[in-house]
Amino acid sequence: MELKTPLYDAHVKLGGRIVPFAGYLLPVQYEGVIAEHLAVRQKAGLFDVSHMGEITFKGKGALASLNHLLTNDFTKMPVGKVRYSIMCYEDGGVVDDLLVYKFGEENYYIVVNASNRHKDFEFMKAHILEDTEIEDISDSVAQVALQGPEAYNIISKLMKQEDIPMKYYTAKRDVDVAGMNCLVSYTGYTGEAGYEIYTANENAEKLWDTLLEAGKEFGLVPCGLGARDTLRLEASMPLYGHEMDETISPLETGLDFGVKMNKEDFVGKKGLQAKGEPKICRVGLRIIDKGVLREHQDVYVGEEKIGHTTSGTFSPLFKTSIAMALLDKKYSQIGTIVEVDVRGRRVKAEVVEMPFYKRER
Repeated sequence: MELKTPLYDAHVKLGGRIVPFAGYLLPVQYEGVIAEHLAVRQKAGLFDVSHMGEITFKGKGALASLNHLLTNDFTKMPVGKVRYSIMCYEDGGVVDDLLVYKFGEENYYIVVNASNRHKDFEFMKAHILEDTEIEDISDSVAQVALQGPEAYNIISKLMKQEDIPMKYYTAKRDVDVAGMNCLVSYTGYTGEAGYEIYTANENAEKLWDTLLEAGKEFGLVPCGLGARDTLRLEASMPLYGHEMDETISPLETGLDFGVKMNKEDFVGKKGLQAKGEPKICRVGLRIIDKGVLREHQDVYVGEEKIGHTTSGTFSPLFKTSIAMALLDKKYSQIGTIVEVDVRGRRVKAEVVEMPFYKRER
């Protein structure tokens, strides 16, 4: 049976179309995916991401445990910084991708994918080193994402200027947002500037309503899962279960920036070394013929199957179909023409540069 986030009633009240996702009932859209997508690109959108998981790492062994468990290096990470990382199985396949927040030398906060929360926590418990206390606090935390060019103007109405994180991938906790104690980070999953705001469940609906009210003059709209997916795809951001899973290594899907092979050791390092140089890689595809590219579609050059799409959609911004795919490295050069099997019909597509969309800073 699906769970409800603390904002379920707020979504119903606003007319959100509710669907099951990652074990939760969440809105897939309100006004419509394209309208919500373009609002985030041009003005601002507000998302309920309370289904995400939050796990704390504390104690003298917390840093050593993180460096042992995860592929990135946290040794010189400053307090207040957020860092992306992968967690691998011994063979180099991906357990999950996640964000690590540092709030003290013995105090870290990990955000994991909703569908992997319980699996991740069990994996962490099985691999942590001594003097490390970990706790899954997901059920007590609500999270919303305020994304888009107007995000700063909206949030600055509700909190002190000095409390707003100003650098990408930084965070401040125990800050006041309209009278509510929150953790605010300059992060997101849309390709736009924006903030992810965490608070206690009992504040969730007040925070949601307050943000929507503050954002009215800036064109803020509530957004659902549909726009979240099209936005992240335009920004070429990977999603667990699509661009990576237990069978795909982070090096095969272009996440080597978050894998520090020069670290002395971490879970999965030997597995990654044993796999050797990746033979496949993640690429962007833009359709040439008519049709819409979707996930799990085979990709060909001539009669040779060279890989498959991992995510695909009609891009509201570019008004054409785009996809990410895992292809044989030989065919990954920009400009390569391939054919994608769309419901039994071969359609031409071109390998293009990623990200498809990059905001002007």
